[in-house]
Amino acid sequence: MSQEIAPDSDAMRTTDEAASPDHVAGVLRERIRVGKLPEHARLPTQRALVEEFGTNRTTIRQALAILEREGYLSARGRGAPAVVTVPGQDTPRPAGVEVVDRIAVAFHAADVSIDAFCLTTETLNAALAGPVMAISTGRLTPRSISIRALLPNPDAPLAYPRLVSDPDDPRPLARLRQITRTFSTSLRHQLTSLAEMQLVPKVSVEIRSVPITPVQKLYLLNGAEVLSAYYQVVPRVVEYEHEQLEIYDVLGLSSKIFRSSSDTAFVEESQLWFESLWSTLAQPLTLG
Repeated sequence: MSQEIAPDSDAMRTTDEAASPDHVAGVLRERIRVGKLPEHARLPTQRALVEEFGTNRTTIRQALAILEREGYLSARGRGAPAVVTVPGQDTPRPAGVEVVDRIAVAFHAADVSIDAFCLTTETLNAALAGPVMAISTGRLTPRSISIRALLPNPDAPLAYPRLVSDPDDPRPLARLRQITRTFSTSLRHQLTSLAEMQLVPKVSVEIRSVPITPVQKLYLLNGAEVLSAYYQVVPRVVEYEHEQLEIYDVLGLSSKIFRSSSDTAFVEESQLWFESLWSTLAQPLTLG
């Protein structure tokens, strides 16, 4: 039988952040992760959550919808409290969810290291937002952070992105170059700012490019865990310089992540694979 958990006291009620669906979802998600809300437990009623978080029912419903999409809650019946369903390790989840969760866990280490091979670092940027905020507010205090990102060189003849009707049209790669510059700059800034504010004693961010079209994305967390996902090529319409372009592209945030930490040989081999690219074909990313 499900047990109902009483409201906790760690919800902040007085700031704008506390009233947002993302904040409410974040607090409840953390309670599930640490076991304060065990699997099969019923959440407090929406009325109780409204009172606890000092917000309204719309915000609470939006927060619960976020957790349902992430797999932390079962579908709710009319008027019934949501029930916790802890996502299993063997069930792949979208990169926009799983990478965020696992990087949040990785940042509890004293020395944080992340090696990433991906298309633009968009997912990585999104995943780092929570830990950076936690460090800024003093909730996390890592001793060091080391980030290495390997990206495809947009000046190389990549298989994608490309225009559906004309593979030689340079605009899709020009758009990729623009996106890569935006996310790479953001990645450097949000991490190096931690060192500048003396919140983390040692921060290292290196971004290199390789003349390879990625068929999968890979994250190595603290040398102990591998997250990987396949890029699926899809036709889609994007905007570039006020024009609509139909291109072959990939959607990284929605790709399903597979996680491995118990298979030591796989983790070690993945690290060796990354090092082989990093130390041979990779060159410092230049997007001037």
